[in-house]
Amino acid sequence: MRIAVVGGGPGGLYAAALLKRLDPTREITVWERNAPDDTFGFGVVLSDETLGGIEHADPVVYEALRKDFVRWDDIDIVHRGTRHTSGGHGFAALGRKRLLEILHNRCRDLGVDLRFRSEAPYPDWLAETYDLVIAADGVNSTTRGAYAHVFRPHVAGHHCRYIWLAADFAFDAFRFEIAETEHGVMQLHGYPYAADASTVIVEMHEDVWRAAGFAELDETESVERCAKLFADALGGRPLRSNKSAWTTFRTVVNAHWSHRNIVLLGDAAHTAHFSIGSGTKLAVEDALALAACLEEQPSLDKALAAYEEERRSVVASTQRAARASLEWFENLALYLDQPPRQFAFNLLTRSRRVTHDNLRLRDARFTGAVESEFGCAPGTPPMFTPFRLRGLTLRNRVVVSPMDMYSAVDGVPGDFHLVHLGARALGGAGLVMTEMVCVSAEGRITPGCAGLYTGRQAEAWKRITDFVHAQSPGTAIGVQLGHSGRKGSTRLMWEGMDEPLPDGNWPLVAASPLPYKPDGQTPRELSRAQLTDIREQFTAAAWRAARAGFDLLELHCAHGYLLSGFLSPLTNRRTDAYGGSLEKRLRFPLEVFDAIRGIWPGEKPMTVRISATDWADGGTTAEDAVEIARAFAAHGADAVDVSTGQVVAEERPEFGRSYQTPYADRIRHTIGVPVIAVGAISSWDDVNSLILAGRTDLCALARPHLYDPHWTLHAAAEQGYDGPGAVWPAPYRAGSRRPQTGRTDAPKPRLSLGT
Repeated sequence: MRIAVVGGGPGGLYAAALLKRLDPTREITVWERNAPDDTFGFGVVLSDETLGGIEHADPVVYEALRKDFVRWDDIDIVHRGTRHTSGGHGFAALGRKRLLEILHNRCRDLGVDLRFRSEAPYPDWLAETYDLVIAADGVNSTTRGAYAHVFRPHVAGHHCRYIWLAADFAFDAFRFEIAETEHGVMQLHGYPYAADASTVIVEMHEDVWRAAGFAELDETESVERCAKLFADALGGRPLRSNKSAWTTFRTVVNAHWSHRNIVLLGDAAHTAHFSIGSGTKLAVEDALALAACLEEQPSLDKALAAYEEERRSVVASTQRAARASLEWFENLALYLDQPPRQFAFNLLTRSRRVTHDNLRLRDARFTGAVESEFGCAPGTPPMFTPFRLRGLTLRNRVVVSPMDMYSAVDGVPGDFHLVHLGARALGGAGLVMTEMVCVSAEGRITPGCAGLYTGRQAEAWKRITDFVHAQSPGTAIGVQLGHSGRKGSTRLMWEGMDEPLPDGNWPLVAASPLPYKPDGQTPRELSRAQLTDIREQFTAAAWRAARAGFDLLELHCAHGYLLSGFLSPLTNRRTDAYGGSLEKRLRFPLEVFDAIRGIWPGEKPMTVRISATDWADGGTTAEDAVEIARAFAAHGADAVDVSTGQVVAEERPEFGRSYQTPYADRIRHTIGVPVIAVGAISSWDDVNSLILAGRTDLCALARPHLYDPHWTLHAAAEQGYDGPGAVWPAPYRAGSRRPQTGRTDAPKPRLSLGT
């Protein structure tokens, strides 16, 4: 088998070495345009997991690496003159030049043909001449570019500038240092890679970089300026460069990783921001997976398909974590005023891969100090601390998120709702929210939606709130009021979500006459008189909600329903006083909010749910969301429930763990209003992490509460917590410990004899 490798970085070299070692008859050629000792970085960080894979696949390479590794456990965060240290992290690094030297030697020993200072032949020629072409030619891959119509790459730019430098001494920890300057905030990322050398990356937002004048400085001037900015971290020592230049990070994603006998590897296939140190790690792991798949599969086609299938989900997860980390640093200025230890905890958990529980295992003393500063009583996880909204004190930070059940008859909640909401109230959450309760029959989403537009409906809701207050004292129950707008008159979710009813439809109204889906009903544009009528429907429903005994009211201005339809420029095309600028698009939702606040009991809180992005070009942006939240807060909203999307059918959400939380985080830190985070928050560890980092005040969970109505109580039991934040109902107290199960561990041998 003849194999061509384009690119002599760590990924390409390691792939060549592995493939040659596995089958010495393979003819493998590596083309690298630079000289053997050219490299544009300094240190490389590899995880223990990656090193384990290397050790198993090629002990010779592993042993050579092991001798040169610098290892350390601590992370230092220095902010406003205070250093906080968190231990137990476990890093291993070495110089990039040394890594390449080791791989060069291994390739030569195995008989790989290394061609330096050589441009690879054109991809078409390689594909015709060789059995396999491995494109490991980096973020600017010419191979990928030649077949862009097949690989379909998406390259996204970001908002920070950074420069890759080095210092001739070894940091004793992975160091993050924050510098607040007259031009804005700047940060240093530093770590040792040899006994006498450290990588130093200086990073700042593009706006700060320009304001500070770096755009006008040459390489030498930039390096000297960075050394002065971080003189304390460097101990007054200079920095050095290696053809270093300010650049912006680009995230590369490809729809496909292979084409015929050409396959992408490393940065040519994907990139992940350096702040989680994954570029070389991913490339090396790609090489391991590709070599394994070529051994295991009966044909090249199947091997390349298996390689992509194996790696794509791993890479996607890493890229999500890297993007979260990248965006955290882009928005670093938001967090500068956090309490010192909380700031450090926030930085450490920024990617959402390091969590509260994980960090507690690594460094219990540090995590305990953060908890104490936050206000956690001894032995109390952050999620079980109380939170006050106006006259309502929630005993913990868990919210049962509004979930449409589509099980009402003529808008009347029945036994199903009593059991559904009652069970979740008994399950320990601080706040249980109803589904979206509609303010009129015409404002329903489906025929099964609950309402508050008749006295009979209000009486049925009072039955439920009475049960919650009597049987689960300390649990609050809130109502979410909304109107379906253009998303109404559809089938029950399990019969076809957002699909029109086959018969029995009712007319729809909206901000503008735009159907939600091409085959959907076109709504009528609301007149001024109709706006008044709908506002009165909301206030009448709120009055009934107060009489029914709800503790909190949330106004639904998200997910493309009526009020959300006014907020988004994609769904509001009006030319009157209720359309156009964001201020005008806010006008009707604020009128409704003010009318409700005017009749809702003053001691009871009101929240508002918004879609912080439409996940579609031309829609609501994160900046818009901040201004929308600011407007509602100015009108008396006690908290903002921050969701995203579902506004237009053509949306393209970026799903992932806690993927909506950054929008809540931004609103909280920009305007200071309490927020409720929602969206793929699935574990109590997630909740503790988000609360303790200060990214949200409350966490709303939906699907976990469908899986387990007693999710909050079980979270308390699993953490060994028994306190006022999670009170088991007396009849359930005997079940407050996990039931015993049969033994699954076999007896260990009492004596082992060598053979």
